Amino acid sequence: MWLLAFLILFLISITSYLKFHPQFGGTMSASDKARYAQSKNWDGKKFVNLTETTMVSFNLVTIFKLLREQFANAKTKAPKALIPVQTFDAIKFNSQRNQPKFIWYGHAVLLLQINGKNLLIDPMFGPDTTPIAPMANKRFSKNTLAVIEELPPIDAVLITHDHYDHIDYASIQQIKGKVDTYFVSLGSARHLIKWGIDTAKITEFDWWDTINFHGIDLTFTPSRHFSGRGLFDRAKVLWGGWVFQTTKHSIYWSGDGGYGEHFKEVGEKFGPFDWAFMECGQYNNAWRQIHLFPDESVQAGIDAQGKICIPYHWGGFALAMHPWKEPIEQFVVAAEEVQLPICTPKIGEIVVLGEEPNEHWWEVMD
Repeated sequence: MWLLAFLILFLISITSYLKFHPQFGGTMSASDKARYAQSKNWDGKKFVNLTETTMVSFNLVTIFKLLREQFANAKTKAPKALIPVQTFDAIKFNSQRNQPKFIWYGHAVLLLQINGKNLLIDPMFGPDTTPIAPMANKRFSKNTLAVIEELPPIDAVLITHDHYDHIDYASIQQIKGKVDTYFVSLGSARHLIKWGIDTAKITEFDWWDTINFHGIDLTFTPSRHFSGRGLFDRAKVLWGGWVFQTTKHSIYWSGDGGYGEHFKEVGEKFGPFDWAFMECGQYNNAWRQIHLFPDESVQAGIDAQGKICIPYHWGGFALAMHPWKEPIEQFVVAAEEVQLPICTPKIGEIVVLGEEPNEHWWEVMD
């Protein structure tokens, strides 16, 4: 009996933790589900991709392969020294406001200035992607939450989906004093509301939804991925990328996701792009359909008609078994083979359109 009682108490404790710990975000309500049902991308229970998307079913063989990769690359999965983050230069960032500029803060955080407005994509500045102690997945750079205090006023925050490496409680708490507008994927609003963001400040987007924001046409575009923060909310938030267009400039942020025809569709609808930020990193054959390999990232950038492609989703966390440098190394090789112009900024570096750096800064790091 005592064992049964222990198991019951354990399950109650876990359930309560998942329900009440703020990091897990909001749970889907009946009214949420009714609203999601208005989307053609909702199948009655969850959001779905445009094409059939599966992950390898795990068995002893696949688990053994993953463990073998894990041990084989254990010493190279993360850099031996922390990756520095350049200090924010307010004078430089606020100059040339007629030209788009950006700062990449590692992994999937981007501060983009376009049409003179400051847009912050997936502001996960937290030190760890794992919500439950004692497990941890530490960031390759330190004190990144402190970066938020350096940032200029933010005109809008944009969220692609609700995975822990793209949105976290601590970052939202620190940034909410700097921003009054949130553009988020359909379903993501419930997390922000749970974290104290006023509903009136949030606009949710389905695929291909567009809004004009201070002269910038913002469009939420499809990707091939999934979502979820807890044990029971898989695919209950939509995932995607963003297109930013003005009368002079056009920029694409691919969002997380595997290769598919949607890249060509985005290019045909909105390209060519001055910059195309392409997901590149945290891939594995076991989940090939939901993350781009480096050569696929290059091809997707070509499909989307990117004039200059910038790889992201690397340089922040070890969320797959490959060495930390592998995504950027293979991306550079693949881009050179097809003569695709690329940009490889340092973390925290200000990049102005027409002045794109291509320094292989990672080569001097172990």
